[in-house]
Amino acid sequence: MEYVDYYKILGVDKTASTDDIKKAYRKQARKHHPDLNPNNPEAGKLFQQINEANEVLSDPEKRKKYDQYGADWKHGERYEEARRQQQSQGRSYGNPFGQNQGGQYYSFEGDDGDYSDFFASMFGSHGGGRGRQTRFKGQDYRASVELNLTDIFKTHKQTFTINGKNIRVTVPAGIEDGQEIKISGYGAPGQNGGPNGDLYITFTIHNNTDFVRKGNDLYAEQPLDLFKAVLGGEEMIRTVEGMVKLKVAPETQNGTKVRLKGKGVPFYKKEGVYGDLYVTYQVQIPKNLSEKEKELFKQLAEEHQKR
Repeated sequence: MEYVDYYKILGVDKTASTDDIKKAYRKQARKHHPDLNPNNPEAGKLFQQINEANEVLSDPEKRKKYDQYGADWKHGERYEEARRQQQSQGRSYGNPFGQNQGGQYYSFEGDDGDYSDFFASMFGSHGGGRGRQTRFKGQDYRASVELNLTDIFKTHKQTFTINGKNIRVTVPAGIEDGQEIKISGYGAPGQNGGPNGDLYITFTIHNNTDFVRKGNDLYAEQPLDLFKAVLGGEEMIRTVEGMVKLKVAPETQNGTKVRLKGKGVPFYKKEGVYGDLYVTYQVQIPKNLSEKEKELFKQLAEEHQKR
C-alpha cells in the first residue's frame, strides 16, 4: 500500500495550525460529502480520506507520529509493536477518538473497513475492533426573501416558502437591505445522527414609498401654497404610517426643512426607536391669476416697497 499525504488531502502546509486544519477539514468535508456528490463514484473514497486526514492531523500524538515517519511509515513497526504490548498490559495509550479538537461530531461504529489500509497499518484498530462513522452536520441552506420598506416597520411573523417548505419566520422591525439571519436546524438533515444544518436568509428591502431613505431617516418634499407660507397655518403631512397635522409658521421661506421626530425607519432590534422624517417645503407660486388678483399683488408690492 502507498503512503497517503494527509496534508495534501486537506490542502494545508505541514506548518498548519490546529485552526487551519479545522477550517480546511470543514471546507473539504462539505465539498466532497457523498450525499452532495451522488454522481461521483469517487466521492465516498475521497470523503473517507478527508476524515482520516482530519483524524490524524487534529490529534497531536497521531500528527507527531505521522510527521516522524512520513513516507517511511513502514519503518515504524517496532514502535507499533511496543504500543501493542503496552495495551495488552492494560496501559492506556491515549484515546484518539471521541470529539476532536475541531469540534466535529463523531461516533465510532461499524467495522474496520471504515479505515484505509494505510491508516489501519500505521495507527492500528481501535475501539475493540470497531471502526468509525462520522456524525456529520447537515448542509446549510441559503435563501433570499424580498420585502417592501413598509413591511419592516413592525416586528411580525411571516410565512415564506423555502426549498418547498413553508417556514414561519419572525421578521424583526428595521431589518436592513442585504442583512442575513440564521435559523438553526432548518437546513438539510444530519448524517449518522449528526445535527441538522442551518438556514440562512438574506433579505432584500425594496423602497415602495415616495420617500428617500438615508439610513433610518426619510426625506420628502411638501408643496406649500404661497398664502399659507406668508400668513402661516396648518398643513397635512404624509408619513409612512399615515397623515399628521403640522403647524406652518408665518413667512415660511421656500426650501425650509422641518423635522418630524420618530417618523422615520425603525432601528433593527431597538424596539420603539425610529429615525426621523425630514420635510422640505416647496412654496408654490399661484398660476392663472385674475385681473383683480394681479392688481392686489401690485398693490402689495407697492406697499412692501414703501417700507
